Amino acid sequence: MSVWRPSDIGHATRGKLADIGAATRLFLRLLALTGAALRRPALVRDQVLFLGNHSLSIIGMSGLFVGFVLALQGYNVLQLYGSSNALGLVVTLGLVRELGPVVSALLFAGRAGTSLTAEIGLMRAGEQLAAMEMMAVDPQRRILAPRFIGGIVAMPLLAAVFSAVGVVGGWLVGVVLLGVDAGAFWGQMQAGVDVVRDVGNGVVKSLVFGVAVTFVAVLQGYTAKPTPEGVARATTRTVVMASLSVLALDFVLTALMFSI
Repeated sequence: MSVWRPSDIGHATRGKLADIGAATRLFLRLLALTGAALRRPALVRDQVLFLGNHSLSIIGMSGLFVGFVLALQGYNVLQLYGSSNALGLVVTLGLVRELGPVVSALLFAGRAGTSLTAEIGLMRAGEQLAAMEMMAVDPQRRILAPRFIGGIVAMPLLAAVFSAVGVVGGWLVGVVLLGVDAGAFWGQMQAGVDVVRDVGNGVVKSLVFGVAVTFVAVLQGYTAKPTPEGVARATTRTVVMASLSVLALDFVLTALMFSI
């Protein structure tokens, strides 16, 4: 049975601090390479297509069913107070403020984030990144930066699709199935949803989540051990770390946006 010594604790702490420092340097490097990546729009476009378009099916279906559930739960509560006509407002606020950005980011981490990590990790395991460095090609500029920007662009678009489909799902359940007045459903929604405070803050959330999820995926793939086991562990860490980051950032952003 191994016994922890003070030197082991210090060594582990120093290793974690070194990892944090390396991650910070990579993040700042990717920010500095944003302009260079945007000067090659074809690379960014391909990543937006890969990360965003290929995630539309799961985002759309998830948004539809979340809208169904929100409408059912909201109707049951609002009916107790005679306010079922406000169902459209409740569904829309729940989607654009909270569920749209958060659930989209979690799905994005599970689908696109793992794909990014596995792709970059396999490049590391296959020594493709090392070969690029030998040919004086910066892999951070050529590989990481376009994927980083593509994820940031794709995430708000996916969150918008999620919220829009969710509102349609709420309308289907509330108006078509439960008999809520259609004019009241849309009228309450239009009167109660503020574009800047509600929709705008949801867009800001989705942008922040896109930065967090994409960076975690890129970092884990770039630092993965060049073995099949290393790539598998990096992919698992991406899902865990990205999901926890989204939930923690959601609390902080909600406190700043809606509680002040």
